[in-house]
Amino acid sequence: MLFIGRITIHGGMPMRMYKRKPLILCLCLFLSLLYLFPPCARAQFESPAGAAILMEASTGEVLYEKNADEAMPPASITKIMTLYIAFEALEKGDVAWDDLVTISVKSWKTEGSRMFLEAGKKVKFGDIIQGISIVSANDGCVAVAEHLYGSEEAFVEVMNQKAKELGLTKTQFKNSTGLPAEGHYMSARDIAVLARRLIERFPQILEIESQREFTFNNIKQPNRNPLLGVFPGADGLKTGWTNEAGYCLVGTAKQKDMRLISVVLNTKDEKERLSASSELLNYGFKNYEIAKISKAGTVIGEVPVKNGKEKTVSVKIGQSVTTVIPTAKKNDIQFVLKEDEEALNAPIEKDAPVGSVDIMLEGKTLATVDALATAEVPRAGFFEILFRSIIDFFKSLFRVSIG
Repeated sequence: MLFIGRITIHGGMPMRMYKRKPLILCLCLFLSLLYLFPPCARAQFESPAGAAILMEASTGEVLYEKNADEAMPPASITKIMTLYIAFEALEKGDVAWDDLVTISVKSWKTEGSRMFLEAGKKVKFGDIIQGISIVSANDGCVAVAEHLYGSEEAFVEVMNQKAKELGLTKTQFKNSTGLPAEGHYMSARDIAVLARRLIERFPQILEIESQREFTFNNIKQPNRNPLLGVFPGADGLKTGWTNEAGYCLVGTAKQKDMRLISVVLNTKDEKERLSASSELLNYGFKNYEIAKISKAGTVIGEVPVKNGKEKTVSVKIGQSVTTVIPTAKKNDIQFVLKEDEEALNAPIEKDAPVGSVDIMLEGKTLATVDALATAEVPRAGFFEILFRSIIDFFKSLFRVSIG
């Protein structure tokens, strides 16, 4: 096994002696460090939300979590699943954007946030999707559910089945809206996983979610997402509130080449909901980055070859890997080469796998890639192998006698 990476001097200190300084100077240095590097920048802060999670979208890497697996009332965050199923139906061709939906009395009577659908009227499916996305229309959710599956009850069965398919283990739906209902819950982790999946499969949702207002039947309503126009790069995703759930928000923003998804549940008011979401996203963007941690073709060392014309062969990294890492730790990436003894028995073809490379940071494996031979190594002839064996035998005797 070959270890390649950052070398740390024993104890983490350089081998150099310093004279003792007065205590007051150390205290001043400590206070200066506190000023330059506040606690939030040096360590994970404590979110005021009852539950919270921060996820990097391209990898699904969790950067922060608090009570992330606790099942809690999600309020209108439920609508992320309603939208997911609606977009799946659009993708399958089961419904079209311009299809007309007949509005039922149940839909018209649905309480809470609404787009003000009228019973008996026909409304384009796409307009209802916009109403759900932008103004959290409860009446729109019921209309979509009934149009796709005949009843909200049948639609809820599909929601729960989809939750199982997506691996949401702390989720159970009782309706399509998120209105209070016993046994209706989601965890922050499940919400983040679902939000990531929605954005990944149907990125067009963000074009809708980022619209600042929505007008239907001459009634103009603002987008309920407080991050829009306030937090740089914010373009989604869903707010929620009930007395039971508190103030909730699934936020997403993209800065440079990194998209983050934040979830805060059960904050005490709109102000805390916004600040908790902003702090979570700020923490991620300030302390993490998307980085190429390995580049295909990079030579990382040599390994011995058994019975080859050459005794060693250089190895290179087989695949490029890009992932999210702490910004302050990007120079601490380590590579651990694991040799495959059977594959290192000549002959060896150029670019043949001869082992693997674990790419590690602080003891955690970020990725594992193939280690490839950089050159062909033919098998040595019979007499050359025999001669080497004899030499190795006498070398071993010499080492024994020296010992």
